[in-house]
Formats: sequence, structure tokens, C-alpha cells
Amino acid sequence: MAGHSRWAQIKRTKAVVDAKRGAVFTRLGREIMVAARAGADPAGNFQLRTAIEKAKAARVPNANIERAIAKGSGQGGQGADAFEEVRYEGYGPGGVAVLIESLTDNRNRAAAEIRLAFSKNGGNLGETGCVGYLFEHRSVVRLEQEGLQEEVLLEQLLQLEEQGGPAALSYSLDPEGAEVLAAFEALEALQDGLRSLGLPVSSWEHRWIAGTPCQLEDPATLLSCLKLLDALEELDDVRSVTSNLEADEALMEAALS
Repeated sequence: MAGHSRWAQIKRTKAVVDAKRGAVFTRLGREIMVAARAGADPAGNFQLRTAIEKAKAARVPNANIERAIAKGSGQGGQGADAFEEVRYEGYGPGGVAVLIESLTDNRNRAAAEIRLAFSKNGGNLGETGCVGYLFEHRSVVRLEQEGLQEEVLLEQLLQLEEQGGPAALSYSLDPEGAEVLAAFEALEALQDGLRSLGLPVSSWEHRWIAGTPCQLEDPATLLSCLKLLDALEELDDVRSVTSNLEADEALMEAALS
């Protein structure tokens, strides 16, 4: 069990900007609609509960959330059945691997827009599987607690496992709290278990984690890569964008400023 990872820090920095974009409302609305296929009651539908929590964190209005649930559960006419999940893979500037999850009602449109974003920003859309092997799909639970001590967190993670809960594969600490990673199928049990130990769970999600980082040292290449990731994230059909990009902290801050 060990600390992880710089991409999480980049992701949190960009989330503040992404939350201001109209695309994020569309994206989260679709996630709620698809999750609501399995039932409109969040108490009995963990996928829906997760989608709602993400939407609330992004300040999606309650009316939008309720409307998406109604459409997805069949109360508001056709909607959720039109969407399918499609994964795209490619390379950004400097050889950075990029993994895109799409939730779309038009596969051809999604592919065309994603391909255009790559070509306009120095990247290349590849074949399925070209970079997927570089990533692992994990459960990630965010804890919000300033000054959380590593020894205390480690002790509680071991306690959770001893009690029959899921094993934490890794964790990362930062000034505002920590992130705990576990196997893909362990998300519900992990957040329930951490909460039962009194830990301040603030959010949870499935996330692709890069196993082999791509370190960029050239400022121009880094800026081009960040522009590509931004362009992809702005697309309505894109659900999530993950890369194995890494860069020196000062270089990253300069590029994001």
C-alpha cells in the first residue's frame, strides 16, 4: 500500500474549471439517466446515488437531477435507452496516452468530434486497446479532513480489511485529506466501510489509473497536451478523460496559469 498520484492533483485542479462549463451538466445528466434505468430510488440504486452525488458536487440544479431521473426511469418519455457507453483511446503530444469514456446517443458523431479534437491539438486517435493496457480501473473514495495523519489512515484501512471489508490497494495524502483506492468492484463496500469507521467520506467514483506515467519536460509540449485534454473534456458526448501525463509541479502550475 503506497501513496498515489500526481494525476489526482491535476484532476482536482481542473475540476474547479470544468464545473463552470455547461458540458458538465449535460454529461452528469446523462449519467443520472443511465443509472436510473435500474430504478429511480437512490437508496436502492448505488450507481444512481453515485451519479447524484457527482451532480450535486458540480452544483447541478435539483430540477435538472429530478428531470434526468424521471427520463431514465421511464417516467419522462424516451431518453436513457438512447445512450451507449463507448471507449476511445489515443496519443497526445509527447506520446501521452489518453483514455476517453463516452456516453452518447450518436456513436458516429462522438467519434468524429473526438478525432477532430485530437487532430487539432497535436494528437492521434488510435485503435481500441492501443493504450488501454496502460491503465487500471479502480474504485476511488475521497476523504475530506485537513491534517489527516498517514499513521491514523493506515491503521483504519487495516482495521477495515480485518473486519471483512475491501482491501485498500493504495492511498494518497494531501493537505485537504486523502484518496483511497481499491478494486473496481469494491466501490460501494469501500465507501460504506470508511464511513462506518467515522472517516469523512466526501465523494466516490470509478477512475482509470495510469500504471506507467509519461513525464513531459518541454513547456510547449505540456501546454499542447493540456489543450487537448481540455478540448476533449468540453465535448458533450465525453464522460471522462484520463491520461498518464506527469510534469514537474512548477511546470504544471505555470502551464495552468
